[in-house]
Amino acid sequence: MCRPFFNLVALLSYMTGSSLEKVLRSIGIFLTSVNSNRYLIEFLEVGGALTLLETLGMEKIKEEDKKESIKLLQVIANSGRKYKELICESYGVRSIAEFLAKSKSEETQEEVQVLLDSLLHGNPKYQNQVYKGLITLLPSVSPKAQQLALQTLRSAQSIIGATHPSIVDCVLNVLRTMHLEVQYEAIELIKDLVNYDDVYEALLIGLVDLLTPPIPETSELQPKILSGRDRWDRGGGGGATRREQEPRLTAAPPLDSTYFVRIFPVVEEHVQKCMGQELYKLFRSNAEDLHMKIDSVQVDILATNKVNVSRELYLRGQVYSNRSCYFCPRDRQRLPDCTHFLEDVDGKE
Repeated sequence: MCRPFFNLVALLSYMTGSSLEKVLRSIGIFLTSVNSNRYLIEFLEVGGALTLLETLGMEKIKEEDKKESIKLLQVIANSGRKYKELICESYGVRSIAEFLAKSKSEETQEEVQVLLDSLLHGNPKYQNQVYKGLITLLPSVSPKAQQLALQTLRSAQSIIGATHPSIVDCVLNVLRTMHLEVQYEAIELIKDLVNYDDVYEALLIGLVDLLTPPIPETSELQPKILSGRDRWDRGGGGGATRREQEPRLTAAPPLDSTYFVRIFPVVEEHVQKCMGQELYKLFRSNAEDLHMKIDSVQVDILATNKVNVSRELYLRGQVYSNRSCYFCPRDRQRLPDCTHFLEDVDGKE
């Protein structure tokens, strides 16, 4: 081994101070010289690659020094397939990926991306290892690391020609980020992934779930739209007193709007008029799921068109004189509840 080069390699094994960057740059000069192959073999024989990988995980070493280590690893990886395999066999992919996730310098992170891309190409034995390492970077808290990992994954996907089962969830979770540059790279990768049959369906389901609003936002509309009884129970201080005085009201099945539409034709007439034909069909077919099937325009229609039929019921004499015409034997048991409801609504007017 050339004595100056030997001295530099010997210094590398224990130097962690301000001179480390100069030592690394000096070694780089030898590794890129005309006789670089000889120096490279000698450097690797004494554990040079493993030493460089260890520096990436040492907290007391500065970011600039680690950047120089990455550049040396690039030189080694670009020297041929067997050198790429040597780095991967030394747990290099894991060390490099962890450094990319923790690095605070975007310039250094871009150098790491170049190294990972080099390990990905012309390395069939360990290209899957690099591919999985890139996927593990997607949950990273560093937006730059996520962006670079997504960019490299697009290249990896075309090389490997198959997908890993965990990639779908990881990519979909990245779409939740507030960083637009990361979202863009995730969308571009998804465009490539949809061409793979084994993840196509999972991607489609995941994207639909992301676009579906949370259930609590829509379920809050249901009591306001469907349950007249609930509005009465929550309205003012008299509601609680009524429930305390007549506990049978809370024990009985709720008197919702579908009940009154079925019992009183005049209620059906007013509800149909306010809802419109299409919305009324939805209401009659399945009132419980109505809030999940309507759009924002129909919500506004229900919120603005209020139906008050208690006065009509009294004027037409349907509450008392024609009561028997509209109640079946089972409904007669609920008649007192209906009467109390109408009296209370009419009294509030």
